[in-house]
Amino acid sequence: MGLTVSRKVGNAVIRNRVKRWLREAIRHQTEAIPSGRDVVVIAHPRAASAGLEALKHELSRGWNTMKTAS
Repeated sequence: MGLTVSRKVGNAVIRNRVKRWLREAIRHQTEAIPSGRDVVVIAHPRAASAGLEALKHELSRGWNTMKTAS
C-alpha cells in the first residue's frame, strides 16, 4: 500500500490531515482491499475539503472496482 498526497492538495497542515484521513479510512477497510495487488492511493486536490467519510466512500468504490476488474 502506497499513499501519495502532493503539494497540489494544500499546505503541509492540510496534506498531513488528508494523509491521516486516508490512513484511517484504509485501516477500517483492510478486509475489502483485494489481496495479491500493489495499491497506490493518490489524493486529488479536492480531498482536502472532502472529509473522512467521503474518502472512506471513495476508497470503498475503488476497492469494488478493483475486485470487478480482475
